Amino acid sequence: MRNIRLVIEYAGTHYCGWQTQTRNTKTPSIQSTVEKTLCKILREKIKLIGAGRTDAGVHALGQVANFHTRASLSTEKLQRALNALLPSDITIVSAKEVPLAFHSRFRAHSKHYRYTILNRAYRSCFIADVVYLYPVRLDVACMQREADALIGTHDFRAFQAAGTQKKATVRTIKRIKISKQGDLVYIDIEAGGFLYNMARNIVGTLIEIGRHKFPRGSVTRILKSKDRRCAGPTAPAHGLCLVKVKY
Repeated sequence: MRNIRLVIEYAGTHYCGWQTQTRNTKTPSIQSTVEKTLCKILREKIKLIGAGRTDAGVHALGQVANFHTRASLSTEKLQRALNALLPSDITIVSAKEVPLAFHSRFRAHSKHYRYTILNRAYRSCFIADVVYLYPVRLDVACMQREADALIGTHDFRAFQAAGTQKKATVRTIKRIKISKQGDLVYIDIEAGGFLYNMARNIVGTLIEIGRHKFPRGSVTRILKSKDRRCAGPTAPAHGLCLVKVKY
């Protein structure tokens, strides 16, 4: 038995997210699309284990997944075969044989997400699917000052999706950086783990801060409230990208 680790890049625009859906849906998932292609190549049933469950419309530069196989095909030939057969919006960046004990999800140390905002009044015809067009000028310095309060271990209950029943809501944010290049604003967040919609809810809150709708000290107040209603709206999925999974 062999354990193969894949690093996968994808544009999530036309998918229902990473995870295969149990309910009937006409929209495929990234997981099911790659699994079906692997089955065709290796001629055996394959179950992919992903490092993170990106939502519908979310993209990835470095999603990691592993699977077990009895096939003897080399990883170099496997990568070439996958890239030849997969749709053009999914690419296998690398394929490598790893120890059987490796698990993409449980061995992950942290995940790095990036949210990209096109901060101007008019859209881009080239990058519209991977950025959030926001026409109100954002105060990046103010956003960073407030974002610093998120670093460390906190109860992020106020930033999880409304109606979520998850009881363990303590997470650790290792790094959060907000930068601007031209009309693009980048929000980079690295954490040991994320609650459902946590990254997008943080972004939505920081946008409200950047347009001076939320006063100074809002992030600390929101964290202490543990109330989703106190935070900002959920930012759209298409601006979010899983950049890297660290082990």
